[in-house]
Amino acid sequence: MQEEPLPPPPGDQLFEHAACGLLATDARGLILRINTTACMWLGYQAAELVGHKRVQDLLTIGGRLFHQTHCQPILQLQGSLAEMQLDMQHRDGSRIPVLMNVARSMFEGRVVDSIAIIIAKDRRAYERELLKARKEAEAALEQGRSFELQLQAMNEQLSRADRRKDEFLATLAHELRNPLAPIRSGIELLRLKYPGDAGFEKIMLVFDRQIEQITHLVDDLMEVSRITQGRLRLRCEPVDLSATVQAAVTDVRDMVAKSAHTLALELDDAGIVVNADATRLTQVIVNLLTNACKYTPPGGRITLSAAREGSEAVIRVRDSGIGIPPSELPTIFEMFSQVEAALERSNGGLGIGLWLVKRLVELHGGSVAADSEGTGRGSTFTVRLPLAEATVPAAHERVSKEGGSGLRVLLVDDNVDAAEMLGATLSILGHQVCVVHDGRAAMGSGEKFAPDVALLDIGLPDMTGYELAQRIRAAAWGKDLHLIAATGWGQVADKLRAQESGFDVHLTKPIELADLQAALAALQGKRA
Repeated sequence: MQEEPLPPPPGDQLFEHAACGLLATDARGLILRINTTACMWLGYQAAELVGHKRVQDLLTIGGRLFHQTHCQPILQLQGSLAEMQLDMQHRDGSRIPVLMNVARSMFEGRVVDSIAIIIAKDRRAYERELLKARKEAEAALEQGRSFELQLQAMNEQLSRADRRKDEFLATLAHELRNPLAPIRSGIELLRLKYPGDAGFEKIMLVFDRQIEQITHLVDDLMEVSRITQGRLRLRCEPVDLSATVQAAVTDVRDMVAKSAHTLALELDDAGIVVNADATRLTQVIVNLLTNACKYTPPGGRITLSAAREGSEAVIRVRDSGIGIPPSELPTIFEMFSQVEAALERSNGGLGIGLWLVKRLVELHGGSVAADSEGTGRGSTFTVRLPLAEATVPAAHERVSKEGGSGLRVLLVDDNVDAAEMLGATLSILGHQVCVVHDGRAAMGSGEKFAPDVALLDIGLPDMTGYELAQRIRAAAWGKDLHLIAATGWGQVADKLRAQESGFDVHLTKPIELADLQAALAALQGKRA
């Protein structure tokens, strides 16, 4: 059964035991009635207060002054007070902070003030805690903002440092190309002057290998710069993976032979076609094979395989080398990462080859992983690329690299050594060469020399090679001139700018003599 609700308590009981102190006074403040709650708070009996004390008598001295100067005037003006903060005085003299509400009305022909008081001690403590918490929160927020600003500043510093690093790598690679150019030209010149000398050729092969190694490092630095600056653009097309693997093997054959390694090829009989930039993919395989050669003791075994696995083309390079500790496998593809055992070897490299492999493979939509059973137990690197459905287009007929004779070549380069070496080489090949070292001299000599072709360095002291090319094209003697750009900057954007400036061919330093001969032979073919 549902219980009957309790009847409401009588009115006197509600008044006497209300949750706040209740008083009624006349206009002078004389207490006419006071409830039990207020008496308990103040330490008096009702009979001691009613008709004997005014409400202001129960206030502290400061409270009485405030009551007289503020409360009374406001009460007389608007007939009420709301949440006035006052201090009342307990019978024992202790202070009681209260909030007081007063409402003035007429009762039986006389003025009566109805007063409600609430002890504000707990409220003030709560307010203090709330204020403290607010200050702490504001301090924490300010500290958080300060930390965020510091973090932003640190991120900006790191970004600037990273940009400077990228710019440094690009500039370093460019500057390294400049001294390589005269060395390369000097070797070709010596070969032309002393043909058939077996002892001399042996020395030249040593020079060749060392230059190839430096050029390889420079190329890696350039690739790092292009990738980190977001300027690397792949030229993807259907590529026969077997042909790419064979090209990579050709590039490292001398290194393998020098180390007395055995290189085994395992290729699928069926053609494997991937959509890739053939140059970059060759670079990936060459880097992995180079890595295997470096970290495999002389007489070791390296296996290069390419096969289909489901919808992927899988390239694996396995070696019997120094291996990789399990703890270092997770970081092996990071920039400048070096296996500790590799640091003890003289040919440890820069630590960017595997980083470059990973980035180039990822740009092709593939993945690369490293695996090793531990130190001294060899390593396996696995590259996975999506298979392409298209077929490989027919190969274009290659331009003959046999150099011709009889061309008049204007050679412009502020690197005197490089210019003199290349000029001497071209002269031996039968060309007439005019060598100058700045743009102003090129314009003056060009009109008199009437060249068939001009080979221009881009970084000249008085103007850029791009500006010089435009001036030559504007001159009567240069309208039909064949222009070749020779520069250490070999990015796609540089080649496009060269084309826009009027160049016919762009060659990257150090220039391979065979490539230059091919460009000159193409010109001779047009003239024939």
